Amino acid sequence: MARIEGVELPRNKRIEYALPYVFGLGLKLSQDILTKLQISFDKRVRDLSDEEVAAIQKEVSTNYVAEGELHKRIKMDIKRLQEIGSYRGSRHKRSLPVRGQRTRTNARTRKGPRKAGSAVALKRKVTKK
Repeated sequence: MARIEGVELPRNKRIEYALPYVFGLGLKLSQDILTKLQISFDKRVRDLSDEEVAAIQKEVSTNYVAEGELHKRIKMDIKRLQEIGSYRGSRHKRSLPVRGQRTRTNARTRKGPRKAGSAVALKRKVTKK
């Protein structure tokens, strides 16, 4: 049972590919951590000893920002943008795309489902005389 930063790692995966399950750690950082600790990439999570798990946990918690701390930092960055009144902050407030994407079409992921009746209001009915 390997638990890193509060995340239960999948037991049957190689440790190299299991570490990126922790938010903030990617494949490259995973490989760097394992190289530094001299743990084989081929080892499965279930085969790790308690000492190795503790060493990985210590390395991640001391030298990397991951999981809860990273989530908190991201939220604080967004809050700061909103408070200083930047354009990006205003886009975050209104739940619109922040990085310059178009919103006339698409952007449904960020804007949410279409509002019922909004498209119908734009169409005018033609009456025959």
